[in-house]
Amino acid sequence: MTGQERDHGGGIDAACARYGGSRIGWADLSTGINPHPYPIPSVPQEAWTALPDQTALAQLIAAARTCWNVPDGAAIMAASGASALIAQIPGLIAKGRVTIPGPTYNEHAAAFRAYGWEIADTGAAQAQVIVHPNNPDGRVWTTQSLPVPDADLTVIDESFCDTLPAQSLIAASKEKGTLVLKSFGKFWGLAGLRLGFAIGDPTLIARLRDRLGPWAVAGPALTIGAAALRDHAWAEQTRRRLTEDSARLDRLMQRAGADPLGGTTLFRLYRVEDAAAWQDRLARHHIWSRCFPYDAQWLRLGLPHTLHWPRLEAALA
Repeated sequence: MTGQERDHGGGIDAACARYGGSRIGWADLSTGINPHPYPIPSVPQEAWTALPDQTALAQLIAAARTCWNVPDGAAIMAASGASALIAQIPGLIAKGRVTIPGPTYNEHAAAFRAYGWEIADTGAAQAQVIVHPNNPDGRVWTTQSLPVPDADLTVIDESFCDTLPAQSLIAASKEKGTLVLKSFGKFWGLAGLRLGFAIGDPTLIARLRDRLGPWAVAGPALTIGAAALRDHAWAEQTRRRLTEDSARLDRLMQRAGADPLGGTTLFRLYRVEDAAAWQDRLARHHIWSRCFPYDAQWLRLGLPHTLHWPRLEAALA
């Protein structure tokens, strides 16, 4: 992990500057965000004009507890995105060594490094982080396969696990020293809302709350998040569509010569001869994809919106 760039998907503005066009004319497949977002419900005026209130927060937390089957004994808190929580977690216990099996989402290593932790891929450590399913290869974990069975702090990042809820490790959130992270923006497709959750050890959750202070979530996010988390029918319908669309994407990429390596139903990882060349080829059709600094043959694609499938098919023809 120690030599990796801190890179991310996105960057459409830079792509526009290089290849032309405007943001609205591009198909951004560089992220794993659902291209068909949850329909935003009506938001009361006071959600915009007043400080976020405790009743709205309590309703959001109750919806989260039900949606994710959070066990009794585990505490929940909401924040302005999972990234806000990731940045604070390394300060919850005394610094030491953290095991983060990679390659994976690089904000975890960056956060621990900022707090002076030693970062390792394997081996004994005071803390461990797993991304479940992993980004970018989709690896799934079990509680038996955790790299450090006796860690003082275990972080399970389930930012993409709403695509396969039956494999969630949420039951582990009742264990001492464990935190499970949930991202709202990816599965529900509202990344700009900035909403994420930490679920787990009440002592650690209390420390996180103290670090983030009051009003960690905006009023509109409280309202929209609660409505979305309660809409189980939409979630089930979305999972079926994501499964169908990710299989369609695999078939399309295989016909074009790419080798599927895994991923989730929100993003797919492929091996190609030259990922930068593929990215350039797609970008000339105003389709943005994701390359990785640590493997020149890895290309990741999110799912296209329904309107963008013909463009992707033409680019790969």
